[in-house]
Amino acid sequence: MVSRCKVLANTVASMPQAPIIDIHAHFYPESFLKLLGEEGGSFGIRVRHDDPKGPVLEMKGGMLGPLQQAFTDLDIRIKEMKRKRVDIHALSLTRPMIYWADGVLGLKLAQTMNDAMAEAHQTFSHRFLGLAILPMQEPQLALEELERASRLPGIQGVYMGTNINGRDLSDPEFLPLFQRIEEMGLPVFLHPIRPLGPERLEPYNFYNLLGFPFETAVAAAHLIFSGVLDRFPRLTFCLPHVGGALPWLIGRMNRGYKIWEACREMKRKPSAYIRRFYYDTISHDPGTLIYLIRLVGAQRVMLGSDYCFEIGYNRPVEVVTRLASLSRADQGRILGANAARLLKIA
Repeated sequence: MVSRCKVLANTVASMPQAPIIDIHAHFYPESFLKLLGEEGGSFGIRVRHDDPKGPVLEMKGGMLGPLQQAFTDLDIRIKEMKRKRVDIHALSLTRPMIYWADGVLGLKLAQTMNDAMAEAHQTFSHRFLGLAILPMQEPQLALEELERASRLPGIQGVYMGTNINGRDLSDPEFLPLFQRIEEMGLPVFLHPIRPLGPERLEPYNFYNLLGFPFETAVAAAHLIFSGVLDRFPRLTFCLPHVGGALPWLIGRMNRGYKIWEACREMKRKPSAYIRRFYYDTISHDPGTLIYLIRLVGAQRVMLGSDYCFEIGYNRPVEVVTRLASLSRADQGRILGANAARLLKIA
């Protein structure tokens, strides 16, 4: 793993302190958008270029965009990173992901995205890493792309939706893939998609404000209650948006474990698994972030911004440094040291 990021690892080693790493930074390569526009139409995906502010993605679940240049242009991104005092982005895809496609197109989209992230790393080796996307709708193809993408320069983790076309990540079909990811020592970063009950989440952008946090909690709960985390004790997952609703509901989950036999497929009570996950800092409330840090420990929390969506942080570093109750050492862990260790660049 480290050998694929030798330049970056050497840069990190020479720095007086750990670099500031944003582990929740979205990226839409031009090559990905081009393929999406050329072949997504038969699956209900359309890329419009009639808005001067940037491409607009139209899909069955709504619209995304216009996507500003900072999503696609690495030079602009680097200027933004400097302004925000962020040293490294762990690049990842987001909506519409690739699971809506058939296996053939899904694989092409994954390869295009992963190749673009590797190219970004090669061009700016001290600035970018990539989190590989896999065509999870076809688990065998996902395994094949995992083997290929994991050898690309700069690919240091796996990026995955919280469900795959309605299938939970605890589905037995995904177990061989998780086994291989564990063997490779790659962390898995989750992102919410297709929340439950979308018809009730249409007003007020509740799809994002409420649906995404609930969806993250559901996905994490499936990994806990199904025994996936027991089966793969060295497999690491990172949850976005401070874990969504999971940290707030862990006591209720413990109660279910105590009173209902159906909730005892795993070896221990749910709260025993809360530190099996890593979490980002995207809470938009200092009290919420402090609660998470006290619950799981500063060593399990990493900087995230949701770059560069307007729902994200414009000054992600200050979100951490303004927490007066947080020691300098814990700030350093959250700002970069934890991510550097997890991504194996330190």
